[in-house]
Amino acid sequence: MRAPAFWDGPASHPAARLLAPVAALYGRHTAARMDRAGIPPPCPVLCIGNFTLGGAGKTPTALAVAAHLRDLGVRPAFLTRGYGGRLTGPVRVDPARHAVADVGDEPLLLARAAPTILARDRPLGARLCTAEGADCIVMDDGLQNPSLAKTLSLAVVDAGAGLGNGLTFPAGPLRVPLARQWRHVHGLVLIGEGPAGERVAEEARRRNLPVHRASLIPGADLAGRRVLAFAGIGRPEKFFASLREAGAEVVATRAFADHHPYDVRDSKALAVEAERLGADLVTTEKDRVRLAPAFAARVSVLPVTLRFADAGALLAQLRALLAREAGATA
Repeated sequence: MRAPAFWDGPASHPAARLLAPVAALYGRHTAARMDRAGIPPPCPVLCIGNFTLGGAGKTPTALAVAAHLRDLGVRPAFLTRGYGGRLTGPVRVDPARHAVADVGDEPLLLARAAPTILARDRPLGARLCTAEGADCIVMDDGLQNPSLAKTLSLAVVDAGAGLGNGLTFPAGPLRVPLARQWRHVHGLVLIGEGPAGERVAEEARRRNLPVHRASLIPGADLAGRRVLAFAGIGRPEKFFASLREAGAEVVATRAFADHHPYDVRDSKALAVEAERLGADLVTTEKDRVRLAPAFAARVSVLPVTLRFADAGALLAQLRALLAREAGATA
């Protein structure tokens, strides 16, 4: 879905006020569901989630956390719901065998880095993770899903967007009222900079939660290239800004809804416009896996990796978690 503009405005916006009664009912229901006790996992579960609907940077955060776990000698596996795919699982994602229509876009990216299990039933998926040799699970999304108990949950926040108007869906972007979500979180990952994110960080500090600051680092040299940028992610404008920061000359942008299924008409329209502008087509890694192969071959990608400002602080939190779990099972 594409977030309505009023979600980024004041809570007093007429649309938000009109939807407030529905949001109150939805908020009570989702908060009660989130508070349910989950099934104990077969190994430690690190949940990388967010407070709101839409993209915040969960997938690059999950990839970075898994890399740090490997540095600690851990064998992580990813557990994902596979949004947008037809398979319900549990199944190990194989990029050579599965397509976006099967598993969605994010699992294909995760599977490049570590064993990735897709499962709508997360407890079943957790068991398959351990059967595949994992001794730790990194769950991409699922903070609000109570089916599997989490050992440690990190909430990812895009500092530029913050929490929007701070209201619960459909009056705002929050999945569950914020006060009810904090009790399930053990730390905050703040990506980028911005006053909206700083307000969330201050609230985390008041609750004695660690704030792990991070940034997305472009992985391609696009300096001086004239590009038409397109993206169907939670915050396309963030991707466009990253391109400009990388030195690309962004002559036009096209934003699509998150997880947009590109069809022939989309590809043709983008190709025609790029030719008219004399520009190269550029998109995200997540978008590229949703393109038809013939069109994808014509499109460049700006890969990004997430880098923590103080990786030592994150490693300390992960070590403490693993030591605590090892002591509990000794």
